[in-house]
Amino acid sequence: MYKILCKDGSAKRGRLETVHGTIETPVFMNVATVGAMKGAVSTEDLQHLKTQVVLSNTYHLHVRPGDEIVKKMGGLHKFMTWDKPILTDSGGFQVFSLAGLRKIKEEGVYFNSHIDGRKIFMGPEQSMQIQSNIASTIAMAFDECPPHPATRQYMQNSVDRTTRWLERCKKEMDRLNSLDTTINKSQLLFGINQGGTFEDIRVEHAKRISELNLDGYALGGLAVGESHAEMYDIIEKTVPYLPEDKPTYLMGVGTPANILEAVERGVDFFDCVYPARNGRHGHAYTNHGKMNLMNKKYELDDRPLDETCDCPTCRKYSRAYIRHLLKAKEMLGLRLMVTHNLYFYNSMMEEIRDAIEKGCFKEYKKKKLEQLEEEAK
Repeated sequence: MYKILCKDGSAKRGRLETVHGTIETPVFMNVATVGAMKGAVSTEDLQHLKTQVVLSNTYHLHVRPGDEIVKKMGGLHKFMTWDKPILTDSGGFQVFSLAGLRKIKEEGVYFNSHIDGRKIFMGPEQSMQIQSNIASTIAMAFDECPPHPATRQYMQNSVDRTTRWLERCKKEMDRLNSLDTTINKSQLLFGINQGGTFEDIRVEHAKRISELNLDGYALGGLAVGESHAEMYDIIEKTVPYLPEDKPTYLMGVGTPANILEAVERGVDFFDCVYPARNGRHGHAYTNHGKMNLMNKKYELDDRPLDETCDCPTCRKYSRAYIRHLLKAKEMLGLRLMVTHNLYFYNSMMEEIRDAIEKGCFKEYKKKKLEQLEEEAK
């Protein structure tokens, strides 16, 4: 059950009640692709980093260790010892981005595993079955992720197929949730809006999938090469045609600035690998700009990454020490950086929720963007 608590312009402050707990929105989902955060961050750590939801991937868990194994271990929550919500991506993006050789047919996609080359088939029913075995809180519908750029005709055909696949996903999800052997019989299903940068295709697709009365709706196929301005324009034009009383999820996005812009346009859910990936490469997000810790000027800097931050890293460790760990390729350096960046993102989402509640989101956004554009000292 999703409820809008208040609005500030188009920005929504909501709450989604799930079988695994409450999600306060807008929310950033921390990406734990194979059931773990990269950077040696444990689920116990995530509890201290204000994490509400983790996102894991259907395709990756299917090829390793295998979704049947996850089911035998009691589902992903039990397997990774995480008791809060989990969203599983359907595997569609990975099938279309990782699998070099693939055949797209009406029944689904035939492709080779990027791990060992074995032949795999995945269609709407298979994706739902895998996600049911994983027993995530929220399952994503299986869709085609068209390339960017794509011709109008290709995009239209692709979107039409995605709609047909979505109807099959819904039917299969209903069946799975009725079985006695299903671990999570309250699994939610989010549909995915596609259409590239073709505004009319996006809007028409949004209207069509809204009729299916799903638990939530996502915007897919963005942040794949189009400009930020194009992405914001598509969000602005499409979101009004998705049900306002359901969560809206912008997939794979993005930078703090991207999130602020999308919240202003009515988006609730976000995920991105940036905080973890950039952290592992020595880049820290701070309230005074982005910092490259590999810079020599931090060699003798005894300050925390961000003097305004209360994360476990900033409470104890200096820039100089973390820089040393990164240069020495010590795992602790990656862990401390990723921990800080995740805390930064989750804290920013708290600030966003608070600003919407107070009716001052526009002012908050302006100030935050100015801070993010500063040059870290």
